[in-house]
Amino acid sequence: MHIITGEGPGKTTSAFGIAARALGRGLKVCVIQFLKRKISGEILFFRKCSKNIVIKQFGTASFVRKGIVGPEDIKLAEMGLDYAKRQVMSGKFDLVILDEINVALYFGLLKVEDVISLINSRPKNVELILTGRNAPQELFDYADYLIKIEAIKHPFVRGEAARKGIEF
Repeated sequence: MHIITGEGPGKTTSAFGIAARALGRGLKVCVIQFLKRKISGEILFFRKCSKNIVIKQFGTASFVRKGIVGPEDIKLAEMGLDYAKRQVMSGKFDLVILDEINVALYFGLLKVEDVISLINSRPKNVELILTGRNAPQELFDYADYLIKIEAIKHPFVRGEAARKGIEF
C-alpha cells in the first residue's frame, strides 16, 4: 500500500508513473479520481495506449475548498469510494490508484474508517496507491510506501499559470 502526499506537485503524476510500470509488465490498472473532472495529459495518453487501464472520475467542474463543499461533492466522493471498493474486490485489477482521496478525507467528504476498512479488506495481490496532500496520520501505519513530495521551487509560486502538457 502506497501513500503519496505532501504540499509539492507531482503526486498524481507519480502514481501514473507506477501505473505505466505496471502496464508495461502486463498488469491491469484502475484509477479512481476524487474531486476531479478535468481530463489531464496522463488520462489522454493512457486511454490511447492501453486497454488494461480503467480511469473513472468522481468530481464536479468546480474547485472544492475545505469548508466549502456541497452535497454533490459529498455524494460524488461516496460514489467514488463505493466504486473503489467494487473494483478492489473484483479480481480484475492488480493496481488500484485512489487519486486525491487524501484531499477528500481532509475535506471531510469521506471517513478515514471507511478507507481503512477498504485497505484491510483488499485482496493481498491488489496494490493500492492513495494520493493527495494532507494524508491523515491514521493511514500512515497501513502504508508500505509513504512518500512526501515537497516543492523546493515551482513556477506556480511566482503566479505562473499551469501549462498544458507539463502541469496537466
